Amino acid sequence: MSDTQLSVRPITADEHRGFIASRPAASFLQRPEWAAVKREWRPEYLGFFSGDALVGSAQVLHRPLPVLRRTLAYVPEGPVLDWAAYTTAQVTEPLLAHLARGGAFLVRMGVPGVQAKWRAAEVRKALSGKKKDDAAPTPEFVTGLEPLAGDGHAALVAAQLRAAGWTKPEVSEDFAAGQPEFQARIPLRDTGGEQLDVDGVLAGMNQNARRETRKAASGPLEVQVGAVGDVERFHALYRETAERDGFTPRPASYFTTMWTELNARIPGTCTVYFAVHEGRDLAAAIRVQSGEGAWYVYGASSSAERKLFAPKALIHRMIEDSLAAGCAYLDHGGVSPTLSRDHHLAGLTLFKTTLGCDVVQTLGEWDYRLNKPLAKAFELYMNARDRH
Repeated sequence: MSDTQLSVRPITADEHRGFIASRPAASFLQRPEWAAVKREWRPEYLGFFSGDALVGSAQVLHRPLPVLRRTLAYVPEGPVLDWAAYTTAQVTEPLLAHLARGGAFLVRMGVPGVQAKWRAAEVRKALSGKKKDDAAPTPEFVTGLEPLAGDGHAALVAAQLRAAGWTKPEVSEDFAAGQPEFQARIPLRDTGGEQLDVDGVLAGMNQNARRETRKAASGPLEVQVGAVGDVERFHALYRETAERDGFTPRPASYFTTMWTELNARIPGTCTVYFAVHEGRDLAAAIRVQSGEGAWYVYGASSSAERKLFAPKALIHRMIEDSLAAGCAYLDHGGVSPTLSRDHHLAGLTLFKTTLGCDVVQTLGEWDYRLNKPLAKAFELYMNARDRH
């Protein structure tokens, strides 16, 4: 590791954009276009310098407290730099000092990096409960299984953050606020880093999901790629899904803004797909692609014609498009790490692993209280809001 002290100072959005363009692993959450989607947050762009050399960059989103001139400072999937080249203190201390001077009372940082990963088939097996009489008991969490891969440096970063006073929720069965620590990702490369073909990707699914996906892709459905004028089509299915599944839908304007802003500089970053049968939309999905990552961010479906497996036709197309773009994975969002079949989120994990999603444990999101009384009051408010 370098013993050079890093300094942090503001840079322009274009300087940040140029830096992360050379870092294919950077999340789309670090793109200035994403800040334009999250209009209730104020973006700030910070450069990490070794002398005069720009070695890192971060998009910080500020959420102001009502009345008080203090902000929650959120660094989603950042800072973007070579974490292995520096100690954690070299990165975080100048960042905290800068944000404290700017009036932040709490810093939330979603540190990039993967701690461990478990193959879809192994997680499916553990969740199924099928084991030999002499087999060891199923562990409580996926972290009790033997990982496919682990990252010793990620574990070191986590230990250094904790020692420096950063906090994060312990592994639990339920989702915490923010980006989930455990993600479901369909791998698009083999363990040697070589790009798979579609059949190689589908091989990670269980037998039924693979059969249904192939049937959907070769059947009577037509997969269409929409434009910004088709957002209302997506929203119609999305509202139907929200009513059926009991969640509060976002307004159509949010998706219009997402499509417009994310595609403004790099067309094709945000794509809306439809699975259509005889002129009727049966399923819709929104995919975001940036660097070597692809994310299935929203999905919606009709209750009609379920045997055509319309959502799986869209997954097949998203896999094809993500492979064509050279992506390393297609992310399907968060999962619970629980292996208890009785837990209300176990079915979601089982469903995503049947689609071939490995379970990936990221470094997660960490908090640092710059103003402890305000941070405590904010946490109590958020906990009370979540309970209601």
